[in-house]
Amino acid sequence: MLRRYLPAILILIICSFLQAPGAAHARSRVLFDQGHGQKFLVERGGELDLSHLAGIFRELGHDVTTTSAPLSDELLNNVEILMISGPFKPYRGDEIEAVVRYLQRGGALCITLHTAPPASSLIFRLGVDYSNGVIREEEGIVDGDPLAFRVTRMEEHPLFSGVDAFNLYGVWALLDLRSGVRTIARSSPDAWMDLNQNGRLDGADARGSFGVVVAGEEGKGRFVVMGDDALFQNRYLKGGNLVLARNLAAWLAAGPVLGCTEKPAR
Repeated sequence: MLRRYLPAILILIICSFLQAPGAAHARSRVLFDQGHGQKFLVERGGELDLSHLAGIFRELGHDVTTTSAPLSDELLNNVEILMISGPFKPYRGDEIEAVVRYLQRGGALCITLHTAPPASSLIFRLGVDYSNGVIREEEGIVDGDPLAFRVTRMEEHPLFSGVDAFNLYGVWALLDLRSGVRTIARSSPDAWMDLNQNGRLDGADARGSFGVVVAGEEGKGRFVVMGDDALFQNRYLKGGNLVLARNLAAWLAAGPVLGCTEKPAR
């Protein structure tokens, strides 16, 4: 009778080993793309730069590097984590396909948006679309600015472990377009977008609960797209944003999607 269950038992043992805490903390090579007009950099310590975010990866024992070269198979071949934060220049078609192949073989990717159009072709290729305006909130507003708000509506996901809320500071709404991609954080139902640019909510505008974080899988890889790049800038990396950043670093470093969800045969 035991022989009947041996394949399933072996799968569970292997998955438990691969998902053990020690496996999640193996050293990873983290590459920040800085070749697409990015204005907020990991080497600088200004309030809007990303040196503290890079420091979180280093605290976990990961190697952090940057590149200004076009993204390619050769460049990404020895990288476990790719960070794309606030690009201002679009990605070429060959770069996008290199990123997709990188994910398919088990890479991990985080994209955060400053102005959405430069990343549009890349995120659309991954099954994510964005709004033609930024979200204005009427709930959880930060410092009186409706473009800056607290996010409390989160799906169950490792990124949000221990996170009661996090702040965004000008965010594009995101939409998941395919299976394997899902919205995991949203605005309140009272949020809206000023589509006719008249500065007030009226019948021409869109209102509802909009996606702000989308996560997905591509082949053996995993990715997350966030509609705002400010949440990890030095000035805002505190409170729930800091916990989220630490969770992000751990989740991206967790390795390929291994399919360890098989149920024992009956």
